[in-house]
Parts: sequence; structure tokens; C-alpha cells
Amino acid sequence: MKRLIFFICIAISIFFSSCITNKDLVYLQDKGTVVNDSLILSETSKPYRVQVNDILSIKVKALDEELTAIFNPVETNGTNVAQQGQAQLYFNGFTVDLHGNIKFPILGDINVLGFTIEQIEDKVKSELLKQYFKQTAELFVTVKLAGLRYTVTGEVKSSGVLTLYQDRVNIIEALANAGDIKNTGDRTDVLVIRQYPQGQKIHHIDLTDKAAMQSPFYYIQPNDMILVKPLKRKALGAGETATQTLTTIASIFSVLVSTYFLTRNL
Repeated sequence: MKRLIFFICIAISIFFSSCITNKDLVYLQDKGTVVNDSLILSETSKPYRVQVNDILSIKVKALDEELTAIFNPVETNGTNVAQQGQAQLYFNGFTVDLHGNIKFPILGDINVLGFTIEQIEDKVKSELLKQYFKQTAELFVTVKLAGLRYTVTGEVKSSGVLTLYQDRVNIIEALANAGDIKNTGDRTDVLVIRQYPQGQKIHHIDLTDKAAMQSPFYYIQPNDMILVKPLKRKALGAGETATQTLTTIASIFSVLVSTYFLTRNL
């Protein structure tokens, strides 16, 4: 009888330890880690600096459109970047090479490694005015990243390499674009692998805490990799919901009781 009670206690403990609670699933909870309890949180978002293998979309406009045709190889009449597609941007955009340069018509190699988008706009415009246009040309240069490309894998509903055509994307939006984190995913310790000139670094962010909005990794950057680990409870294989867990525990309990009576009659 004591062995049966022991088995029942084990089953009950497994049930309570394996249930996924509301705290495991809700984003941006108030955990008391934000000193100012105001709803307005200062978001940490630094200007992105261009890296090797980034693809830039550069458009040059002036009063005389014929003079700018050579700088705009992609037809843009009635289209936008999203409609052109990633493949077309790969062939017609300006890829940053291993030396940090892009090859631009007339101007040749322009080093853009470590520059912000605004700085590249100023640099291209300045060089064009020096070498090709006059000040009276009313020159206008726009530079954009050819989509924010990132990778999501782990306990998400749809892992893969994804692209969003937005200037800023936070990590919750990025995960939502991948179908969101599964109930068995660990929202308290999401890994962000970010590329730097010296290599890659792994960072951690707790998405169940509203303090995550103040993290420098709340807004993703091009080429980020987002990894969602499984909850430890998943290793028990007891189910995602209380109903699934109870069904599993009931099956285990039935086996334990049967085993107990069989061993008792031996």
C-alpha cells in the first residue's frame, strides 16, 4: 500500500510541475523590474550600421530624369520594394562586399561599412555632386535596406528565414511573423544571435517581462537569428494543457496501479 501511495504522490507532483501556467505564456508582464511604473517606456533603438552582405536599395532623383536613369536599374513605376521581391533586389540592389564597399555607377567603389543609412545617403549625394551633377540639379538620394532579413527557429509555429519590408521591427513582431512561439516555448529566455564586425554574439531577452522593451535587443537587426528554446516541462512529455497533462498522468497512474497489484500477487 505504501508503494501505491508513493506512486500516486509522484504522479501528482509530475502533474503540477508539468502544467504550463499563464505566466509562461503572457508577454510583457509587470514583474517589478521597471523602476518607473509609467506605461511609457523608453525603447532602446540605435541606428543600424551597415554590415557585410547587406543589400542596399539606392534611388537617385533629379529635375532631369534622363540623367538619373543610369543610377536606377530597377524599374519602379507603380511598384515598391515589397512587390519587386527579394530575388530581384538581390540582382539589382547594391551588395556590400567583404571589404565593405558597394559598386556604384560612375562613382565606382564606395565604402559603406559601419555607416548608417542617413550617412550613406549624404555620402552618395556628395560624391554625385562632385563628379556628375551640378548644384542646380536638385539632387535627391534615398537609401534603404532591401528588406529586414532574419532567421527564426526552435519552438515557433513556422521557423525559417523571413523578410519584412519595414525600417523597424521589434522581436515580438518578428516572432508573430513566424506564427508566434508555441505554448511549449520558453518566452523567459529567448536567444538573439547578432552579427558584429568582430563576429557573432549570443544575447538573452525575457519577453514575459515588460522591461524587455528597454533592451537593446528588443528591436531586431538584419541578419539576426532568433532561437526559442523548449520549456523544461516539455521534456516530461506530459502535454501542453492541463487536460492533456491529466490524460497522460491518468494513463501513467493506471499503469502504476496495475503494476502494483501484479507485483503484490507474485
